[in-house]
Amino acid sequence: MKPPSPCVGVCSFRRPGPAGRHCIACSMTKAQRRLSKLAKKRDARVGFLALVVAQQAAMGRYAHWREAYAKRCRKRGVPVPEVVEGGAEGTPRT
Repeated sequence: MKPPSPCVGVCSFRRPGPAGRHCIACSMTKAQRRLSKLAKKRDARVGFLALVVAQQAAMGRYAHWREAYAKRCRKRGVPVPEVVEGGAEGTPRT
């Protein structure tokens, strides 16, 4: 099963960042959100999630996103991707 989009349903592009205005919930820009919809295969989605997780780590203040995204995955019956569970480095959180 492919993981859902990194979007968690807030979509408020008010946070300034390195690529323009970022969403306060997931860190994506409007351009990245459009690109996320083009990622149809599982590997492409997981790769895009890795980009979002790395971007969140660089920008900071996105710790709330992991739980919101995990809840979205559980609701859809999809396992939470390892890149989200383990963080940007791919190691499990403690």
